[in-house]
Amino acid sequence: MAKGHRSQIKRERNANKDTRPSAKLSYARVSVQKACFVLDAIRGKDVQTALGILTYNPRYASSLIKKLLESAIANAENNNGMSADNLYIAEAYANKGPTMKRIRPRAQGRAYRIEKRMSHITLVLDER
Repeated sequence: MAKGHRSQIKRERNANKDTRPSAKLSYARVSVQKACFVLDAIRGKDVQTALGILTYNPRYASSLIKKLLESAIANAENNNGMSADNLYIAEAYANKGPTMKRIRPRAQGRAYRIEKRMSHITLVLDER
């Protein structure tokens, strides 16, 4: 446990925080595996190329990630004063979220379990 006054501890913790612009989508109704297919396609690319890829990608996750990327670009421009022309996607990852468990009736009184998975998607931008 760190010693010192509470405000001093908070100052030290905030000094170690990452100042790169980012955006996070929590509880997205898409599985981590399906989201990672799209994230792998845009990781490391500049934002204009990534927006083009996401616009014409037929997967459902691409529409969610496109909105998230637009939010991250707006955060970079408004909060950090960065230009959208110099930005690229430094980090893009999806973490496992909660799973909704549902029951599907089957023949002879049986039931199958349906798992509707969720994910938490994070995009971090950086300047070139």
